[in-house]
Amino acid sequence: HPSDPRYDHLHAAPDEASEKMTDYSETTGKIIVKKTWYACGLHFKCTGCGNCCAGPEEGYIWISRVEIERAAGFLQMSIKSFEEKFLIRVGFRKSIIEHPTTCDCIFLTDFGNGSRGCMIYPVRPTQCRTWPFWTENLRTPQTWQRAGARCPGINRGPLFTGEQIEQRRTQKEPDPDP
Repeated sequence: HPSDPRYDHLHAAPDEASEKMTDYSETTGKIIVKKTWYACGLHFKCTGCGNCCAGPEEGYIWISRVEIERAAGFLQMSIKSFEEKFLIRVGFRKSIIEHPTTCDCIFLTDFGNGSRGCMIYPVRPTQCRTWPFWTENLRTPQTWQRAGARCPGINRGPLFTGEQIEQRRTQKEPDPDP
């Protein structure tokens, strides 16, 4: 759905709130976190539950050209086969398809014993790599807590500094080497 903000954060134009969250220091070449509610950092540790990849909501799972090439290679498929089997075109962009009844990402795999995971985890798209540090989750402490109600890794595990959070929140391109 085009109005679903969950998956538009990576390539959408920055809104006023997100523009005010950071600045860039020409001198140090570092991102400077302005006074945000999370400037002192947040805890997160992925538990591998797969909730971030699961429905019931529908949305887009954006994937770039470089990420398509990596995922196809990882699955030992041609790019054309990968695109035909796993992607849909949405305007000028491509999205990973979702399971038709659950709306889960097509790559969310049930490993048994209640554990789930991503079939392409080592080469997953930037959108997936940056979870839960998405602008919509970081707007207020309440939106962070709401995300935490669905994601058991939020508020647990290691501390991410404000700068680390901003690097993830604003990342638009895939990592050079995943």
